[in-house]
Amino acid sequence: MTEAAARAAVARWLRLVQADTELSAYLIGVDLDRLAAHLIRQLVGGGPVLEGWPGLPEAPRRRAGDYLAGALATGGPAVMDEVAAEFRASLAGHCPLPASELALVVAALARLVGGGGGRAERWALLAVLGRVHHRHRLRPEHGPLIGAALATVAPRLSPPPVDVGWEHRWRRAWALVVRAAGRMGDGSAFWSAEVTGRDLSAEGIAILTVRPWHPLPFRPGQAVPLCLPQHPGRWRWYCPANAPRPDGTVELHVRAVAAGTVSRSLVHEVRPGDPLHLGPPVDVGLSLPTVSPSVPRRDLLLVAGGTGLAPLRALVEQVAAAPGGRRVTLIVGVRTVADLYDAIALDKLDQAHPWLTVVPVFSHDPPAVPEENGDALTVALGHLRSDQEVYVCGPPAMLAGSRLQLLAAAVPAERIHLPGLVG
Repeated sequence: MTEAAARAAVARWLRLVQADTELSAYLIGVDLDRLAAHLIRQLVGGGPVLEGWPGLPEAPRRRAGDYLAGALATGGPAVMDEVAAEFRASLAGHCPLPASELALVVAALARLVGGGGGRAERWALLAVLGRVHHRHRLRPEHGPLIGAALATVAPRLSPPPVDVGWEHRWRRAWALVVRAAGRMGDGSAFWSAEVTGRDLSAEGIAILTVRPWHPLPFRPGQAVPLCLPQHPGRWRWYCPANAPRPDGTVELHVRAVAAGTVSRSLVHEVRPGDPLHLGPPVDVGLSLPTVSPSVPRRDLLLVAGGTGLAPLRALVEQVAAAPGGRRVTLIVGVRTVADLYDAIALDKLDQAHPWLTVVPVFSHDPPAVPEENGDALTVALGHLRSDQEVYVCGPPAMLAGSRLQLLAAAVPAERIHLPGLVG
């Protein structure tokens, strides 16, 4: 690793550690310049990099190591620009992919061939790459050309290695891209955007406002893939927390998760003025049904857990733009009062719209009044009426049995809306 790359990685790592309330305590009394210089020397020359942080116990050391691994994630804007240029030279003009998109395409393809993480990440990669394939009218003969060009730069990316299994992995990945292209339709594959606002509204949660350079054509309830330049190829899903605005800005609610390289960067590292990329919006089952003579405009019961509030708040804003007599009950489930991260915006919505009822529910806050204490879905069933469409969005543990609970409460299956990615 070059000294310049090591300095950049260590600077990112220090920002992440200083933003972590558990780890930052271990920095008290530590000479940060000396620690940074030691890390840079070890990264350039090799060696046990965190041994230069005295007094750091094993568990926090592993946590700091996770942050360092994220800061050192292979790639980055400068490296990816070089890789994209090499990739373009290998194609030698035989493929219609535009130069402006090559860095994003190469990183996404390499990530997909290497496995692409979990199912949600693979579908995010396929949503982006499928739109690239469809938009640029790629043909079957382009597959081998792109695969051969990717193989020339893959040794500089991680994953995947170029080995005896490369050709098989490439053919399988390309077949998935071709299949996704048939679903994605027309439109742009990427929207470059800039972070214009950042609010650390609760422990480990950030509300980010981003402005795409060109209007992002999304609908409330949809999900959008997001990628940071410092983590090329790693696309993550986020649901806008707002209906489309005149100024084009999009609000994102992000929780930093322990193993989440991208989410930790979004919460602890990203600042106003930083760039990011958005992919094509996709329906995930949370959009409002189109009203027609056969589909009446029903009232809504919205049940949110954690940052699952984001797409449901967007639905509230959509109704606010054209209420039409529809009543909405929004149940917001959190552990304690301190976790109610969007309280000010919710209070403003509640006061502005007489048709809206916002009910906070606290699962681990004994002082809460009985009607606001317990499991969010259980409390929501007390607000259930026979004429409502029910939307539930939250962490996997919350969603796991929600459909069965709602069916047991006599909610028709066609009126139950849960998030789910297809493909």
